[in-house]
Amino acid sequence: MTKDSSSVLPEATQAPPPRAAPAARPVRGRFPLDARLAGLFGVFVLLCVVGWLTRPDAFFTEGNLSTVLRLAAAIGVVSVGMTFVIISGGIDLSVGSIVALSGVWATTLATQSFGPVVMVICALAVGLGCGLVNGVLVAYGRVVPFIATLAMYASARGLAERISGRNTQVVRQSGFLAFFRGDLLGIPVLIWMFAAVFVVGWVLLNRTTFGRRTFAVGGNTEAARLAGINVKRHTALVYGVAGLCCGIAALMVVARTTSGASTNGLYYELDAIAAVVIGGTLLSGGRGTLIGTLIGVLIFTVLGNIFTLNNLDTDIQNIAKGAIIVLAVLLQFRTRRRARRST
Repeated sequence: MTKDSSSVLPEATQAPPPRAAPAARPVRGRFPLDARLAGLFGVFVLLCVVGWLTRPDAFFTEGNLSTVLRLAAAIGVVSVGMTFVIISGGIDLSVGSIVALSGVWATTLATQSFGPVVMVICALAVGLGCGLVNGVLVAYGRVVPFIATLAMYASARGLAERISGRNTQVVRQSGFLAFFRGDLLGIPVLIWMFAAVFVVGWVLLNRTTFGRRTFAVGGNTEAARLAGINVKRHTALVYGVAGLCCGIAALMVVARTTSGASTNGLYYELDAIAAVVIGGTLLSGGRGTLIGTLIGVLIFTVLGNIFTLNNLDTDIQNIAKGAIIVLAVLLQFRTRRRARRST
């Protein structure tokens, strides 16, 4: 019997075993910017250029930029909550009505008599409560999100009209107006509030277990359940987050208009869904970014500001918004089809 050739070679001349490739390290501390977000930001810059070309004397003034950001603040906060809901695979059509109900309840004479702190607590509690009701109906009642939130859309708006008597309730608490209409370091408090909600929302979505579970539930509900996630409880909490954002937005709208009315937050659900969709969040759930939502909110706000500065009709503005939404949805379908082909 002959010996194996490798056994007779000197030990020093044997080839070293191949080294395993180093494991890829996860990238941390970076915003998930991609080509699509960069393109979206390019659209925002292009709109700013158009605004400057059409009204060079008014667009880039300090007052106009402050107005744009204050207008974007309330709908931006609502869009943060909507992003959570859509990523989890749901939809919320009641956000505008919850904003109206929270604002009306916080500005009744009885509530104002207890002071500004109670007004704030009342608005947040009403928003959170409405959101949790939506979540319980969807998660435990197994009601389709579209139907559950549509019912809340009608009932919350109707309750707001009932409480206010379809009248505008003027805020008479000077402390409330002094704080929320004031400035901090030269920047309006409303903009600080929007920035704070966005940062907290980004951390919650991208750096916590709650955020990872939200993506998991939206991506594949059955897989999330098998992985040990309490899908029903998490779904209810996600709608609660959206309702709490509506309560914060109600305070911002009340502070900006110095009143609470059942007409506050009208069409906020459409603007929020549009901002989230063009920001890259999939309507089917499981994927999305808050940075994209932020850019989407700014695009719609700047677009409306350009139309206002140039005295253009709102119907043309709505047509432009509709066209942008259709293009965004078509781009989503194209992206998903390309992703399926690559897999």
